[in-house]
Parts: sequence; structure tokens; C-alpha cells
Amino acid sequence: MINISISNKIKEKCPEVAIACIKAKVKVSDSSEKLWEEINDESQKFINKLELKDVLEIENIKASRKAYKMLGKDPSKYRLSSESLIRRLVKGLELYKVNNIVDINNLISLRTANSVGTYDIDNIGASISFTVGDIGENYEGIGRGSINLENLPVFEDEKGKFGSTTSDSRRAMITEDTNYILMNIISFNGSEKLDTYIKDAVNLLEKYASGEEIEYKIIQ
Repeated sequence: MINISISNKIKEKCPEVAIACIKAKVKVSDSSEKLWEEINDESQKFINKLELKDVLEIENIKASRKAYKMLGKDPSKYRLSSESLIRRLVKGLELYKVNNIVDINNLISLRTANSVGTYDIDNIGASISFTVGDIGENYEGIGRGSINLENLPVFEDEKGKFGSTTSDSRRAMITEDTNYILMNIISFNGSEKLDTYIKDAVNLLEKYASGEEIEYKIIQ
């Protein structure tokens, strides 16, 4: 398992932070109809049932937005990735279809209302820290151009920052050549439910991505 730690920069201001980490060998492909049935079923919990203001009151999103404010990042300008997904559904927009791994990632994010980041292990280091971005730091986000990382919760290896709870970098993105992944489910609301989230994620990876050699742990 990759060595992952949470820096004191985050712990001091967000003591409830915890991460469910899952490593797996997978096969990347287009998503099956069955996977999209599960995604659509989950999406129906938000479509025509919530207003945008209601999204801010979802427990894990509310906790994450509070964490952003504690770290000095505006959660309305740099939205949590799970909040962005749910807001998209509430607005009546469809989710993007990417590949089975990214779609599983998004399904878990919808179910938990937590940010979920999934990375190609071949493109990240063996030792990772969950920390806070410094002044002037940025990276090329997936489909979003340059992301200002200052005060943003980010994952960092020896090469630099590669993922955040708002938008991940292109460096570690999932492609058709990906064989091993690291999936991180980030909670700013404690670790109590992370075991349940892990079981769900493992089930989805086995069912829809031929997941094997699976390892997992909770960091806090």
C-alpha cells in the first residue's frame, strides 16, 4: 500500500479529517449499462427533489465547506467536487460519461457527498501527503485549466501537487493505459462511515472494473 499521511497543516484546523484509501488493479473500459443504471438511480435522489440551497445543507458537504473556510479557501468559488456533481444534477444537467473508473468515482461521490479522487498509481509517488497548497502554486486541472492551489486541500508527492478536493491534475488522471489505481475518499466529518464507503467502493470496482489485488486502509 502507498504510504499516505495527513499533514499537521490540515489536522490543526480540521481535526475531523480522515481518508479512506483503496488500491486496486483494474481494467479501464467504457462503463456498462448496469453501472449507469446505478448512477442514474443515485442521481434520481437529487433531480427535481432539491434546490441549489439545499445542497449546502447535505451533512458531508456542509462539513467540507466549513473545512475550506477554516483553511482560508472560499468554498463557493472553489467548490468541493461532490458539491459540483450534485449541483449539476439539481440544475437538470446530465453527468459526463468518461470511463468505468471515473464513473465509479463519481457514483461514490454522489453516495457519500464526499470528494473522491482516483489516481493512476504509475504516475504518482510511493509516499503521499494530504496537505494545503501554498501561495502561487497551481497545476493543470482535468478539463478546467490552471487551478489555484493556495489554501486548497491537496495531495502531494515528491514531484509536487497532483490532486485536490476540488479538481485533480492531468498528471495522475485515469486513462485507458491505467492498470493500478489509488482511490481516496476524503471526509472532513470523521471516520465513522468510512468502512461502509470502502465496502461499497470495493464492490463497485470488483463488479464493474475487474478489480483485484485490492488493499485498503483509513488514515486519520
